[in-house]
Amino acid sequence: MFIYQELLYRPILNLLVWLYNIIPGQDLGLAIIVLTIIIRLVLYPLFHKSLKSQKELQDLKPKMDAVREKHKDNQQAQVQATLALYKEHKVNPLSSCLPLIVQLLVMIGLFNVLNHQLRQAGIDGLYTFVSNPGTLEPNFLNLVNLTAPSVWLGVLAAVLQFIQAKMIQTRADWLKTRADATTKMLQVYMPLYYLPALTLIFAIKLPAGLPLYWVVTTLFAIMQQFIIMRKQKSESAVIAS
Repeated sequence: MFIYQELLYRPILNLLVWLYNIIPGQDLGLAIIVLTIIIRLVLYPLFHKSLKSQKELQDLKPKMDAVREKHKDNQQAQVQATLALYKEHKVNPLSSCLPLIVQLLVMIGLFNVLNHQLRQAGIDGLYTFVSNPGTLEPNFLNLVNLTAPSVWLGVLAAVLQFIQAKMIQTRADWLKTRADATTKMLQVYMPLYYLPALTLIFAIKLPAGLPLYWVVTTLFAIMQQFIIMRKQKSESAVIAS
């Protein structure tokens, strides 16, 4: 609890309050947006590596399917051949796990900050150099109450989640025609349909500050993915020429 409090909760709380103090109009929604951008910029290399790895894994799907087909009767040989394929192409299939864990921890920290600090009379847990505004007004552009659920922010979060998954699913059509049911479930339907649906279900029930954070961080991820895909396309064109 102490580690969580000092390494996650209090830093998020203090950065959020500091941003709230300096942003004109003391708009908590804008403070959350700036907080999200700062977190994404600090963790940019980590998320960049994760998104790049996801794209590389998608590009390897035809070769991975060939490996599964070749060694379908020998599970051990299939695992060894798959690991060799990862090593040959310098792809780490676990590299996307850490960013997801980081995202989850930040979401938990932000949820607790909003849930605790916005439901009490005063603010506690601030560093000495952060001015105490007394209370945090839970408004976003005077349109959204960030302590209450917001359907439109939940829908927007789900749509952006779908767009991000669609950008990565470059082999979706190939998988739909050639992959087995389990592979399609894990590699196509889950990220493309189930995760956006789960995002919608949770986002419309949580305080609006959480889906606002998810909307901004997903937009940032979409821009990163676009940059990665554009760079890979340019590199492929150079090699082809």
